[in-house]
Amino acid sequence: MRRLFTIAAVATALICSLAVANRSSEAAHTKAMFRSVPTIEAGNLPGFDIGNMDTSVSACANFFQYANGGWTAKNQIPAAFSRWGRFEVLDEQNIGVLHGILDGLLAKKSLKTGTNEQKIADYYRSCMDEPGIEGQGVQPIQPELDRIAAINDVAGLQAQIARFHAYRIPAVFGFGGAQDFKNSTAVIAQAVQGGLGLPDRDYYTKDDQKSRQTREEYAKHVATMFELLGDSPDRAAAEAKTVLSIETKLAENSTTRVQRRDPEANYHPMNRTELSALTPHFDWRNYFDGVGLPTIDKINVGQPDFFKAADKLLTAISLDDWKSYLRWHLLNSTAGTLSAKFVQEDFNFSGKYLQGTKEMQPRWRRCIVSTDRALGEALGQLYIQKTFTPAARARAQDMVKNLVEALRSDLTTLSWMSDDTRKKAISKLDAFIRKIGYPDKWRSYEALQVSKGPFYNNTISARQFEVKRNLGKIGKPVDKTEWGMSPPTVNAYYNPSINEIVFPAGILQPPFYDPKADDAFNYGGIGVVIGHEMTHGFDDTGARFDADGNLAMWWTPDDFKKFKDRTDCVVKQFDGYEVEPGLNQNGKLVVGESVADLGGLAVAYAAYQKSLNGKPGKVIAGFTPEQRFFLGYAQIWAQNIRPEAARLRVATDPHPLGRFRVNGPLSNMELFATAFQCKASDPMVRPADKRCQIW
Repeated sequence: MRRLFTIAAVATALICSLAVANRSSEAAHTKAMFRSVPTIEAGNLPGFDIGNMDTSVSACANFFQYANGGWTAKNQIPAAFSRWGRFEVLDEQNIGVLHGILDGLLAKKSLKTGTNEQKIADYYRSCMDEPGIEGQGVQPIQPELDRIAAINDVAGLQAQIARFHAYRIPAVFGFGGAQDFKNSTAVIAQAVQGGLGLPDRDYYTKDDQKSRQTREEYAKHVATMFELLGDSPDRAAAEAKTVLSIETKLAENSTTRVQRRDPEANYHPMNRTELSALTPHFDWRNYFDGVGLPTIDKINVGQPDFFKAADKLLTAISLDDWKSYLRWHLLNSTAGTLSAKFVQEDFNFSGKYLQGTKEMQPRWRRCIVSTDRALGEALGQLYIQKTFTPAARARAQDMVKNLVEALRSDLTTLSWMSDDTRKKAISKLDAFIRKIGYPDKWRSYEALQVSKGPFYNNTISARQFEVKRNLGKIGKPVDKTEWGMSPPTVNAYYNPSINEIVFPAGILQPPFYDPKADDAFNYGGIGVVIGHEMTHGFDDTGARFDADGNLAMWWTPDDFKKFKDRTDCVVKQFDGYEVEPGLNQNGKLVVGESVADLGGLAVAYAAYQKSLNGKPGKVIAGFTPEQRFFLGYAQIWAQNIRPEAARLRVATDPHPLGRFRVNGPLSNMELFATAFQCKASDPMVRPADKRCQIW
């Protein structure tokens, strides 16, 4: 999802969705690998193409390459993508289904007004109306530009910030409703840092050559967009400099992504008096009126120091400079709804420069993604009817049940955990809310107004609808039936505040789950995905929340120290993975996902072994069940990624790159080494004193 205003940034950050040897070392181990692994027979494994492998490389030297080298060689990144892997392939398949659904709706002569189908069709149609969008030029945003130009005092500036937030347009900070970290039954207001145009605060604060170059390119991009708006080159350049200056000041007072992973450090509940004392120059009463929120008594301020600094900037920076900043964020947030010249320049920086993408996605695909974002559960109902049977849902539910039982068994016998902590851990596991495929209660879109008019209008209407829906939760009990992803999404997540594991229908398909494949592959694929999300409940962040979703320490002090020592091992391991010369993974950023990968593998492997009921597994196409399990895991992370996209993800993404998600956890597992008969000296076997083990 691109630069849309996140109304609950801290809570969203806590929702957890899903050593490489050199070539000479790989070659040295090739002969040893063929002595330990059965010869591959002709043909394919059920649900798995052996041609996707690279058996010239030893499994014990680089398992990612061994399992996926054939696939990565045959699947170069399409020009319109920054990364191409199994997730993207499946996502394209789902996009194709949605494309057929939407074209079918457009072909219907009439749709009843007010129905979901009418709203979906009109939204998609307005996005596809390229001639109309071109003819409108900048007219759709002209009223907002006029309002910005008319600002003549700080009160007017603050009113425009509130108006932007009601439209889900980012400016200065983020605001919305979110669960109270320490009272999970309640939704409270929350204010968090924000207001940046670049992907992260580090892009403004780092002083290396690449960061300086990116800021220069960003300033050029901002200036170009202002010129497209009609400003002279000199004025546009000056405005771009102003925007970069203001955003830099905001960034300098922002916390890092690693710091935002700590829920305790981002929990500062305040009443209205305390909030006003923190930001004396900001009129919160008028702000709440502006976003359509009634009087509230409690608000969580995620990063108080940021708000102190932002409050001072409101009066220290001139109104003219703030107007430039607001014009930019209006333009930056809505560029995709405007004429082609804005869309192209937006892509030139955000897609081509930042991610290395060679060409823009076709309009029809961009419109499908936009429709899914605006009416995800309405469109999702139609998707489910075509793709996800009750039988498929039942199979997934059974597998989740098996994985829960495996994790319960593991917790029961975990040697380093005391009985006091163990009982609470098992209680938390038993309290998991399990959501499979699609919601049991669909979201209502009755209040969403969609017309056959300009695409910009429908986009803003959808954003307003979502903001009102979100703010309307404040002061009310938490609705635990809600979903945070639409059914076609190729992803899954764990939410610690609700203590739920969620698996949309979009991911419950090959290669993650394949009814043609044997159980070993499926447990290595979707089984590990399920185990991954389950063990997020016990990662470095999830472990801080209890069975009811409250931020509370339920571990004994000694157990939590042991747990932290084990997660610190994972931090050190991933700190050592080099993405390119001079750039490594940030272990503290990716520790949660990496702990979940390691735990998911252990739990899924145990669940698979239990599913055999003591019967010996069969050797298929020369591979043992254990080997097929690990191949099933590795294949879901097959991917190629552009260098620019890799750099962006290392800076902003809590998930490691695909090759490290394979080799990292597997190199810690004795079960893997045994399956492929790896020696202690092999690269895929970490030394005993550096091996990370949690579950």
